[in-house]
Amino acid sequence: MKLIEILPDQQNILISLAYASNNNFIGKKIYKKEKSFLRQEAILALNKTIHIASKMELKIKIFDTFRPVEAQQIMWDFNPDPKYIADPKLGSPHSRGVAIDLTLCTKDNVELDMGTPFDSFSEKSHHDWLDFDHDIIKNRSLLLGIMTLSGWDFYNNEWWHYQLFEPKKYPLLTDKAAGTNLI
Repeated sequence: MKLIEILPDQQNILISLAYASNNNFIGKKIYKKEKSFLRQEAILALNKTIHIASKMELKIKIFDTFRPVEAQQIMWDFNPDPKYIADPKLGSPHSRGVAIDLTLCTKDNVELDMGTPFDSFSEKSHHDWLDFDHDIIKNRSLLLGIMTLSGWDFYNNEWWHYQLFEPKKYPLLTDKAAGTNLI
């Protein structure tokens, strides 16, 4: 199964893969290169997302997309909490190439305040946590609206995580099967 690489220069987006650096919840690099991939169906939804955001003079910033099963296992071994990390035996939408972790930025590449950082595994990261000021709720609602309009489903426990509907209809992919050479 060949996934499609997301090219930030061609799509006017930002990519800052958390797992291609030491700046993540594990504290070490998981991916050996900062490349982002999705299935064709997810790319189509992403293109809609980019278009809608640009109409609002916003950009998207990607933190993670396709996550090989091997990377999912590393994360699970570090933090086996099914509220925030999918058991690799069951599979993550990321390991199927149909999920994206992202935020919104201004046209000057400044992230909108979402109340918590990416991968903040707490109840404050949940979509239904409303104990924030007006601007944070507005920013999260804006992201949710753009993503929903683009054809994405959301995961309630993480404001940054979106996936195609019915992700389990897509098979899990290893790094080798996907041809991404991330691990």
